[in-house]
Amino acid sequence: MTHIHDDPETFAQTALKGFCDLYPDHVRHVPDGAVRSTATPAGKVAVVIGGGSGHYPAFAGYVGPGGADAVVAGDIFASPSTQAIARVGKLADRGGGIIFGYGNYAGDVLNFGAACERLGDHGIDARNLIVTDDIASADPEAHHQRRGVAGDVVVFKIAGAAAEAGHDIDGVMRLAEHANRRTLSFGVAFDGCTLPGAREPLFHVEKGRVGVGLGIHGEPGIDEIDALPAADLAALLVDRLLAERPEGWSGRAAVILNGLGATKYEELFVLWTHVSDRLRKEGIDLVAPICGEFVTSLDMAGCSLTVCFLDDELEPLWQAPADSPALRKGVIEPRGAAEPLPDTVEEIAPLPEASAASRDDAGRVLQMLRDMDSALADAEHALGQLDAIAGDGDHGRGMRRGSAAALAAAEDAASAGAGVRSLLARAADSWADRAGGTSGAIWGLILRGLSDGLSDDTGLSRTGVAEGARIARDRVERLGGAKPGDKTLVDALVPLVETLRQATEDGAEAAEIWRRAADAATDAARETAPMRPRLGRARPLAERSIGHADPGAVSLAMCARVIADRLAGSPGAEAERTLVSDAIED
Repeated sequence: MTHIHDDPETFAQTALKGFCDLYPDHVRHVPDGAVRSTATPAGKVAVVIGGGSGHYPAFAGYVGPGGADAVVAGDIFASPSTQAIARVGKLADRGGGIIFGYGNYAGDVLNFGAACERLGDHGIDARNLIVTDDIASADPEAHHQRRGVAGDVVVFKIAGAAAEAGHDIDGVMRLAEHANRRTLSFGVAFDGCTLPGAREPLFHVEKGRVGVGLGIHGEPGIDEIDALPAADLAALLVDRLLAERPEGWSGRAAVILNGLGATKYEELFVLWTHVSDRLRKEGIDLVAPICGEFVTSLDMAGCSLTVCFLDDELEPLWQAPADSPALRKGVIEPRGAAEPLPDTVEEIAPLPEASAASRDDAGRVLQMLRDMDSALADAEHALGQLDAIAGDGDHGRGMRRGSAAALAAAEDAASAGAGVRSLLARAADSWADRAGGTSGAIWGLILRGLSDGLSDDTGLSRTGVAEGARIARDRVERLGGAKPGDKTLVDALVPLVETLRQATEDGAEAAEIWRRAADAATDAARETAPMRPRLGRARPLAERSIGHADPGAVSLAMCARVIADRLAGSPGAEAERTLVSDAIED
């Protein structure tokens, strides 16, 4: 377990501050991340990497000349927010565009994607480099659905070297995506990891057994087998990866044997003797292989093997000099200090003038946010249990954290005289910024979309709410890529939005509109139980998910019920809680 911590809620950011204090020659701490402390030339492509914390030395350990230009860090196993990503990206930008590198997880895809759009609106060319190396998480034909694990190290190293060599953004993207296609990883776990402050690991592996195909966010493996001697374990790892070697490959490979946090280096060295022997017997030339901890999962016991099938383009970039706290190659010419950072990167826009009607309706929305916060606090444990069936169990905590932040921001906005549109927009950004992860990104998009249908000049209108809900649905589907039937929040969101539209067109009153919408979302959430997940962290553990409703759909339906209860004059009703308890019991 994690023994040393203060408030578990601040563990990740406190650790980041400590890291930056220890490595001032490489990094400078900024809110939610770190940027190089050494000078970089104007016009250089900025490689900004990141994701959830808990994986050190990923991701902050790879910032430095020849590597990444900056890192943006979320909470433990949770994506950084859109605001954080955009803010760090602006600090790293040198005029050549920004490439955001991260693993293929739903929250990261949503937040980094939204940040790219936000930066694009400011004239900055920002692109997504999504690492998909984990062969356990999808078949070769669905390579784009695979998770990013220790292959991050190879792909980010090659992207950083290409940017350092002066390639433009198109060139860096081409080389990095080429590296991603030729990089594969496979891992095993001997026991699970424990979140800071938690008493139990996220999962256990029975003594004498090995979890096969684990994730790096506390997800258990896709299978369990009897424990193996080191030689047999090496054969399992090597053979699975070499089964996908590309045609016409030269036989030269970059190889990483990676410890996941609690497996000692001596154990890895024993395993390496067998890994390297088996690779060489297959006629493979090992190019600067590395062994140690490179992408961890807190205190997880286990290891992974990564192979990048090099070619004439990739090998020089893998070998190129780099100087970062966790990965050093060759000799980097001395660099001067970077320019001072600006005091602020983004200012909160002043609140526009609002009409009395809009301010009154802002107060009504504020009360709904209070009700949602209370309901989500009550349901935190149950939602976490539901999420832990096939995920990492953090959905309840993320929803509670996001709703609390949204409520605080809305209260501040209301005190400053905000209209309903501005109040909801402030709540949206705070929810996304504090919650992080997939749910934080989605709820930020939902509340922002709803706010875009409203006005600070006039009060709430049923047509405005329905239009805002449509905007929200379109953004969630576009940026997240989920469709009905994928077993995600979208399964409940689509019927909720459609029912809002239809009931509005029918001329129903607000309370009746939301009652119908909540009913539709509740039914849809329940109907996710027999589905097989096709996206997100639950997908690799699809069998475990079958028979249980999707947590995101459940919490969305619950929040819709809270709004309906408030409009009907029965706040605090227990109906919205029964869906959660029913889902757990099922």
